[in-house]
Amino acid sequence: MATLARDIRASDPFDVSRAELYRDDTWPEVFAAMRAQDPIHRVEDSEFGPYWALSTYKPIVEVESLPDIYSSEVGGFTLTRLTDETVRMPMFIGRDRPIHTGQRRTVAPAFTPSEMQRMSGDIRRRTGEVLDALPWNTEFDWVDTVSVELTTQMLAILFDFPWEDRRKLTEWSDWMGDIELFRDESLRQKRLEKVYEAGAYFRRLWNAKVNAEPTPDLISMMIHSDAMSAMDDNEFMGNLILLIVGGNDTTRNTMSGLIYALDRFPESRAKLEADTGLIPNAASEIIRWQTPLAHMARTATQDTELQGHRIAAGDKIAMWYISANRDRDVFGEDADDYVVDRPNARRHLAFGHGIHRCVGARLAELQVGILMEEMAARRMRVNVLREPDRVAACFVHGYRKMPVEITRY
Repeated sequence: MATLARDIRASDPFDVSRAELYRDDTWPEVFAAMRAQDPIHRVEDSEFGPYWALSTYKPIVEVESLPDIYSSEVGGFTLTRLTDETVRMPMFIGRDRPIHTGQRRTVAPAFTPSEMQRMSGDIRRRTGEVLDALPWNTEFDWVDTVSVELTTQMLAILFDFPWEDRRKLTEWSDWMGDIELFRDESLRQKRLEKVYEAGAYFRRLWNAKVNAEPTPDLISMMIHSDAMSAMDDNEFMGNLILLIVGGNDTTRNTMSGLIYALDRFPESRAKLEADTGLIPNAASEIIRWQTPLAHMARTATQDTELQGHRIAAGDKIAMWYISANRDRDVFGEDADDYVVDRPNARRHLAFGHGIHRCVGARLAELQVGILMEEMAARRMRVNVLREPDRVAACFVHGYRKMPVEITRY
């Protein structure tokens, strides 16, 4: 039976959950064929079980707009195969209303326009310090030296996390965000150890703030809220995983994707170097082009129909944002290109849509935009020397290493 299952998987070219598609960067061709031939495709068997693969823009927006029919909570919000042995760690992105509403509302004040204004000066200073420390005309790894460092610093500030230990956040994020680890029992257990290690550390930070005056960090906001102050240990760790991975992997991989895209599309790079007024739009465009989280999942709570397809109660639906953001019916014939002056770049679905749209979207845009501005101020051109080492996963879409060299333009 195991051999038969492998044969079924191998025979379905549109099983886009295969990690090697993202490791080898061959996913664009597969999704282009799916969008043209079968945009709502039923995968009968995969490493994660059966699921519907949505590859175009409109059906994803429809599913996201009907959260009472398509649940984030029932079967999980990724393609991870849940078993009786899986330790459940609820997080608000994986909760339905009304719990989702109250918990999201708790952390939302950390990402308001006024908070972005308050933090922008510090983000700019720290970004400048990192860029000023870079070697010129010398090879180095952009991912670790810039992308990881900047996003880890930002997370440390959001959590009021001890500065000297901030790289623990990077390590925990890498373990927490890798759903491929669920395939291997020993790695799954190792991941669980890392989660408990993070939980114990954050519990100490929580206990130190319980009787303190409120401060504008995420832990204090949770403590002083009705929706999250009484979380049990598993829910506490679940929401930590969400905020750590959401705040680290996504922005970090967009910052790396920016460098790769500018190198790959020299016409866009030339436009951006000539006109810094394009930066806000170019920041939205790189979030679209990179799409740092490839998919999210939902589970149908009832029998329903999705654009002519019969969806049964209990069916898993994977919304492939990474493909919808290349939908030519929305973004044009050049949807696979990085176009800094694309008129509708902000229509991307990289942040999701509807009630689960990324709560930290403004902060991600701010960080990426400031990085571009500070690079422009130094007339810094980053050249990719060799193909990057990519993450082998169908959830986090990113880079492990990217060898670069800086020159001046």
